[in-house]
Amino acid sequence: MEIFTEVNENKGLALALGYFDGVHKGHQAVIKSAVDFARQNDSKSAVVTFKEHPQVVLRSCAPQYISTEEDRREKLAALGVDFCYELDFSEISGMSGEKYIHEILVKNFSPLSISTGFNHNFGAKKSGTPELLEALASEYDYKYFKIPPVVVEGQVVSSSLIREKLSEGQVDEAAQLLGHNFSVCGIVKKGAGLASKIGFKTANISYPKGILRLPYGVYAVRANDLSAIANFGIKPTFENLTAEPVLEIHIPNFDKDIYGEILQVEFINFLRPEKKFGSVEELVSQIRHDIDLI
Repeated sequence: MEIFTEVNENKGLALALGYFDGVHKGHQAVIKSAVDFARQNDSKSAVVTFKEHPQVVLRSCAPQYISTEEDRREKLAALGVDFCYELDFSEISGMSGEKYIHEILVKNFSPLSISTGFNHNFGAKKSGTPELLEALASEYDYKYFKIPPVVVEGQVVSSSLIREKLSEGQVDEAAQLLGHNFSVCGIVKKGAGLASKIGFKTANISYPKGILRLPYGVYAVRANDLSAIANFGIKPTFENLTAEPVLEIHIPNFDKDIYGEILQVEFINFLRPEKKFGSVEELVSQIRHDIDLI
């Protein structure tokens, strides 16, 4: 997948429009529509998105992201997207929806098709709508595909719903909406060594900045495809140890030195909240029980 940060002349594409944070099941349906149409018509597909979430410009703040930029790119590429255009939203936020279609999409891409979600809005004052895209399809000679909502267990899949699930620690329910496990990754760094002293060697990584923070607690995870448990929090049993939360991962029966390596952690289930134990012995007993659950 080729990545561009500015529009260029690239004619005859099948386009998918959206921000696609998390690349959840609803996003996947939109993107699949563009990719499939491109392949059926011997063309190429492109996602037209933004470098940062539009709320950064509109409200001077960003939501807590579900995925990093790198993770989003990897998932888009895995879906078969040929080109990804990550535009600067501030440069086009003042355009009306109709002007955006003409000046950005039509002039540069002469799209064969445009796919969006059923509730996708774009342009100043949300003047760009599925209805507008549909109304202009014959004039600009493209096919428009409005993808209906994807429903999982009675709930319409959306980034906001996934953020809600994750903020409550419901990582298993979030995974059903995402179509993949919520994950973070980071470089393994040296910790205080306390876990090793009590018999549980851990790999410590910093929680990525800007990514939605899960509730403090213990989770069943996959760490580089190995079953593991992870504690995210401030280790309250060891007072005044850290003010910044740390993600500690224990991989049973694993004793390799992976300091400095990148570790990807996929969250499978929430096991319990983080708590302060009355003694180290109580903590050790609980960790052994946690391991039995994975």
